[in-house]
Amino acid sequence: MNKKERMAPNFRKGTFKRLMGYLFRYKWFVIIVMVCIVISALCGVLGSVLLKQIVDIIEKMVSTHSTDFTELAKVIGIMAGGYLLAIASNFLYNFLMTIVGQRVMREIRDELFTKMQKLPVKYFDTHNKGDIMSTYTNDTDTLRELIGRSLPSIFSAACTVIAVFVSMLMYSIYLTGVVILVLIVMFMVIKKVGGKSGFYFVKQQQSVGQVNGYVEEMINGQKVIKVFNHEEEVKRDFDKVNDNYRNNTTKANIYANIFMPIMGNIGYFQYVLLAVVGGALAINGVKTLTLTGFTELTLGTIVSFLTLSRSFTNPISQISQNINFVLMGLAGTDRIFKIMDEEPEVDDGYVYLVNVYEDENGDIHETDKHTKLWAWKHRHGDGTLTYTRLAGDITMFDVDFGYVPEKTVLHDITLYAKPGQKIAFVGATGAGKTTITNLLNRFYDIADGKIRYDNININKIKKGDLRRSLGMVLQDTNLFTGTVRENIRYGRLDATDEEIEQAAKTANAHDFIIRLPEGYDTMLTHNGANLSQGQRQLISIARAEVADAPVMILDEATSSIDTRTELLVQKGMDNLIKGRTVFVIAHRLSTVRNSDVIMVLDGGRIIERGTHEQLLEQKGTYYQLYTGAFELE
Repeated sequence: MNKKERMAPNFRKGTFKRLMGYLFRYKWFVIIVMVCIVISALCGVLGSVLLKQIVDIIEKMVSTHSTDFTELAKVIGIMAGGYLLAIASNFLYNFLMTIVGQRVMREIRDELFTKMQKLPVKYFDTHNKGDIMSTYTNDTDTLRELIGRSLPSIFSAACTVIAVFVSMLMYSIYLTGVVILVLIVMFMVIKKVGGKSGFYFVKQQQSVGQVNGYVEEMINGQKVIKVFNHEEEVKRDFDKVNDNYRNNTTKANIYANIFMPIMGNIGYFQYVLLAVVGGALAINGVKTLTLTGFTELTLGTIVSFLTLSRSFTNPISQISQNINFVLMGLAGTDRIFKIMDEEPEVDDGYVYLVNVYEDENGDIHETDKHTKLWAWKHRHGDGTLTYTRLAGDITMFDVDFGYVPEKTVLHDITLYAKPGQKIAFVGATGAGKTTITNLLNRFYDIADGKIRYDNININKIKKGDLRRSLGMVLQDTNLFTGTVRENIRYGRLDATDEEIEQAAKTANAHDFIIRLPEGYDTMLTHNGANLSQGQRQLISIARAEVADAPVMILDEATSSIDTRTELLVQKGMDNLIKGRTVFVIAHRLSTVRNSDVIMVLDGGRIIERGTHEQLLEQKGTYYQLYTGAFELE
């Protein structure tokens, strides 16, 4: 990689054009803003132009000893009116740009969050959560600065430069030539210093995401850090990430901070040079060339031109400095658009899950009411509809799967789960137990083989409907900020208060909930930190119960609680799984003894299957696990 490539801004082509598409959704606001900016720039130049007339009028009055201030007052009045118009234009365009900027930010945040809900689980498994959060905070903040300040400032400065340049040509092409020579020097400085500043501002935006990602990970793992006394190690690792952030930020700000003084001093040099050259031309009576021909170089012309020269170099410096923030804003915007451009979860299913009821003849009919009876609604190619009652019959045939194509983690998995059966998976960590349940939910799609649900290929079932039919209770519970009632209702948003309380009773959670300060209206925060692990698990079971899914998946739901609480939780789960097809993943073999089928996994393969008694008789791996000859971990 050569130096030119290393210094290139790190964002994709089309990012700026795409951002402009959001802005021009409010095109009338943008047009008014642009008109106001042009008016403001022209009024600013008008003041410098009128300065020539004021100086010439005063010089004439002094030389003639005139006391008639009429002409002078008229010019000053026009100048004052121009400045007032510039102030009004500035206020209006800043006001409107704030409105447009905030509306665009709202739309982008809405689209970003909506897109995040459509991304597959694989995306969150492979991307740092802190870095994703940085997109919502730091990157959107740079986007706000880009829309609200940098772009309007650059457009305003560009309008001023054009207007001033034309005015200078009207006064003196000779002196304008001097300005152009100095401008060439400015562009060399902009390319050297401004380019490096922009490069490091982009690097700063990337490294701040790394810092946020690391901090978020360490906050989540604080208990583990303290248990293993890794405070010093994580501090050293953080220092490395933070130093990278500091280095990029320092270099970005060093180049940015020296940029304006350098440009300012070049401007001062230009000012002195113009005064010397202009004064020499005027003293020697040299006529100057303008766009309208040769004309006399008066004191007013020189004063006005000097003012215009400052109005010319300052906006160029402003443009150059704002380009750094534009690059940083575009880098942040590109990170936002990258998430928006991620491939959403593909769902090409056409079989739906619906509530049904039976008539007196035993026929089933679709209904909008929650009836606790479910059916698969299948629209065929000829337009006909058929309904297949959901029974909970799940089969897997010769399933192979790998999270990455080159590494298979499940091999030839075949299993049969008949309606109402309890299927248990046993095996060491990494054997493939949770992976099987991920495939049932279609969080990932299989590489080979088939999975059928009530004799329907699950690829034909809409993912949302498939997952609605599969209730889950996980080892790591996730409770949201809200009341206990709201957390249970998360399982089914149309559940009544009576149904929520009944679900809590079924899950053995009702007794402890009513002892909470506000009962079911007790607020939970920080993933239910004010509850014990067992209480959180009971709420999770109640949530699964109110969802009333026909098939349940219990993924090591009791592995992180004490034995006494386990009995309470186990009783709640026993109530939950009645009449349902159930898949159980457990490290404690005592929780799977009553399973209809126990499958022992090792290295992604099913090596043994049978009931508890059958597997003990075989005296194989399960027997050794059960008797303690082997350990699961």
